[in-house]
Amino acid sequence: MDTQSSQKMTRYRWTICGMLFLATTINYMDRQVLSLTWKDFIAPDFHWTDADYGNIAAIFGLVYAVANLFSGRFMDWIGVKKGYIWAIAIWSVGACMHALCGLATMWHLGLGSMEQMIAATGDVALAISTVSAWCFIVSRVVLGIGESGNFPAAIKVTAEYFPKKDRAFATSIFNSGSTIGALVAPLSIPLLARYFKNQGIGGGWEMAFIIIGALGFIWLGLWLFVYKRPEQNPHVNAAELAYIQHDADEAAQSEQTSGEDSEKNIPLSRFVRLPQTWAIFLAKLVTDGVWWFFLFWTPAYISDVYKLPSDNPVAIMLIFVLYAITMLSILGGKLPTIIINRTGQNAYDARLKAMLVFAVLPLFTLFAQPLGTLSYWFPIVLIGIAGAAHQSWSANLFSVASDLFPKKAVGTMTGINGLAGGVSSYIINKVSGNLFDYAAETNMHFLGFEGKPAGYFIIFCYCALAYMLGWCCLKVLVPRYKPVKEA
Repeated sequence: MDTQSSQKMTRYRWTICGMLFLATTINYMDRQVLSLTWKDFIAPDFHWTDADYGNIAAIFGLVYAVANLFSGRFMDWIGVKKGYIWAIAIWSVGACMHALCGLATMWHLGLGSMEQMIAATGDVALAISTVSAWCFIVSRVVLGIGESGNFPAAIKVTAEYFPKKDRAFATSIFNSGSTIGALVAPLSIPLLARYFKNQGIGGGWEMAFIIIGALGFIWLGLWLFVYKRPEQNPHVNAAELAYIQHDADEAAQSEQTSGEDSEKNIPLSRFVRLPQTWAIFLAKLVTDGVWWFFLFWTPAYISDVYKLPSDNPVAIMLIFVLYAITMLSILGGKLPTIIINRTGQNAYDARLKAMLVFAVLPLFTLFAQPLGTLSYWFPIVLIGIAGAAHQSWSANLFSVASDLFPKKAVGTMTGINGLAGGVSSYIINKVSGNLFDYAAETNMHFLGFEGKPAGYFIIFCYCALAYMLGWCCLKVLVPRYKPVKEA
């Protein structure tokens, strides 16, 4: 009997997947510290208005979007082990830098203490708000540059450690870290800030940034010992390596080499000419903003429509249930594997079938606003289902890049994917804010609703239809499996 066939396969690839999950969870927690502390802890110290926070958040979104393009290229160039180290080190430094913004503001303005800064009025208070906002912007820029490397690196690692039929499932697992981060952050970060403020350690928020930021350095230390390429990893035996590399097209491409430095990059100009690039970019552009809309605006929706403030126990439970439902996306990542095993189709065609299912589920969001007149639980459950469908869709869309592009190009393509997602997030949140203000000021009417509820209904309609539009972009531009050749 062949030794390889009789050998029990190791499962070290799932350890790697677990590391990607932890990195994504930390990634989302780091970016949420500011949103969960600014209103009650930071704004009183620095005399911030909503506009100050809005400017900081907007610049972070733009930096993150643009940096995604270059971070993907960076991962393809330097390799994922070093690239991930650079990414998480930069974003963890950026997270901790926020804690120094108070000291930097006092030093720049020549103020002697935090109490003096809090008590300031008039032009001094304006100067404090302006200088502190710029200090936070610098910190957010560093954070955004570092965080942009997470998904390009994670997708590239997934392409290295999983065969194509399993990549969407692995991606859905590590991508669920975004949901876990969204669940854990509001339950931990405000409590940390309140505890340290009560202990008299600054405003409390500083230690929240430092503690959450330090998690990234702990992960970095683990990554140094855990990660090696599959063919070089002593924890991956021959049976598991054969399973990882069993795709015939991967063997034909001879992508498994003894070192990453021998891989040549595909010119960025070539990506622009490929229909595969535009299919993925447009599918991401029209859909990714939906997730960010739900993430940023659902608390406001609950407050505006049902008059439940974010610290109300019912509102907290509604948000928790919503993100708990989105965890069903882990099952969605398994659907392409089931289709492949039952039909024998290639990964891309099976993925398109699965993504059509995920594109249909958000259509139920059309009923969120009408059923919401009966109970606030109806829209929450429907939004949760749409969120789960989005995460399943997103995991498969990330994997489409590894279906259609050689491994050496996956990081760059994922960066392009991230650019589209960042632009999508900026557009939908900018449009939503202006629409809701306009709806409230004009008492706008739409399909039986008026005022802000009418504005929310319009955005819900877009969210419901976005995925069918994104699926059509994929199907029209790349109707059947057509991998990109290296030359």
